[in-house]
Amino acid sequence: MVKTVDVLGVPHAYELTPPRDSSVVLVFVHGWLLSREYWQPAIQQLSSHYQCLSYDLRGFGSSQTRYSSAPNQNSLPQISVVERLAQSDCPVQPDLIQPSSSNASTKSSVLEPNAIATSRYAPAAYARDLTVLLEQLELSNVWLVGHSLGGSISLWAADQMPQKIRGVVCVNSGGGIYLKEEFERFRAAGQQLVKLRPRWLCYLPLLDLPMSRMNVARPLSRHWGKQRLLDWVAAHPEAALGTLLDSTTESEVHSLPQVVSRLQQPVYFIAGAQDTIMEPQYVRHLASFHTSFECCGNNVVEIPDCGHLAMVEQPEAVAAQIQRIVTKHES
Repeated sequence: MVKTVDVLGVPHAYELTPPRDSSVVLVFVHGWLLSREYWQPAIQQLSSHYQCLSYDLRGFGSSQTRYSSAPNQNSLPQISVVERLAQSDCPVQPDLIQPSSSNASTKSSVLEPNAIATSRYAPAAYARDLTVLLEQLELSNVWLVGHSLGGSISLWAADQMPQKIRGVVCVNSGGGIYLKEEFERFRAAGQQLVKLRPRWLCYLPLLDLPMSRMNVARPLSRHWGKQRLLDWVAAHPEAALGTLLDSTTESEVHSLPQVVSRLQQPVYFIAGAQDTIMEPQYVRHLASFHTSFECCGNNVVEIPDCGHLAMVEQPEAVAAQIQRIVTKHES
């Protein structure tokens, strides 16, 4: 059953399965332009062993609000995407925030570090949301399972609240290397994805087919193509653009290895062998900053025949690895 809880002034949609004999709670964090729905195949296999929480990140899925009145003024900084871009050398036109405006071209650049520190769309800000959510639901002894951007959020959350977070599993998530030209291309493509998504796209026949083939090793069922289309169109424009820009700055990319190196909890990484968005070499690079990597990547698992959506491409393999990891560390 889907429920809603207020987190710093923003309603967050979540689903929480019943408690089990194990005291461990698995908390699933989705990636950019996605929603909690993509975790359901894995949760179906794991919920008989562990209590499972999945939720929609602020501005995505069903966690929507009018951003003019939220988040809480005292909890999250109020600098907007447009204001932050005005402080930088990245001239993004208003049509990226309001898709109905003019179609002027845009280009991407690195935001100023002080913009990152005051942004409500940085991974650390979403980690703060997660901290409050866990407090609201009175959950502890938590393992975080984060996909892509959700992996970065999970790492930051583990750094912020080590007393609650017992471990992290990152799925299709890595990085720590800033390649300027590659990131500029990625940001430009992402900005176009945010810009070109009128609501009526959901009603176009057959558009779910390319969505079911995007960034995966093998085509997904059309159900997932339709879900990706719905989540792409539904994402709040400022949240969609803000998370893209703030998670791919040079400062943010270089901060992730520092976060990983600080973590005392176990941290594992699941990579897709055919992932072209987060290639296994970059997953291993970030994993190498944790002590459990040792000499041979002991905290990395690579799933064959798998692209960037491991939890729906190979849900059995992902669930099995999560259970293996958690069981290994259960006391």
